[in-house]
Amino acid sequence: MIKVKLIHSRIGCNPAQRKVLDALGLRHTYMEKTFKDNPAVRGMLNKVKHLVEVIN
Repeated sequence: MIKVKLIHSRIGCNPAQRKVLDALGLRHTYMEKTFKDNPAVRGMLNKVKHLVEVIN
């Protein structure tokens, strides 16, 4: 399992990055979610790695 926290605002993001955050369910700053560790989730996190913090 991977725990992810949105640490930066979505305001300066491009639309593709906002869609990734929406798909992950991270809508508010400092919101935390837990996901299964699989390649699809890892790829999504790689697209927004400058906005999120991964907590193992």
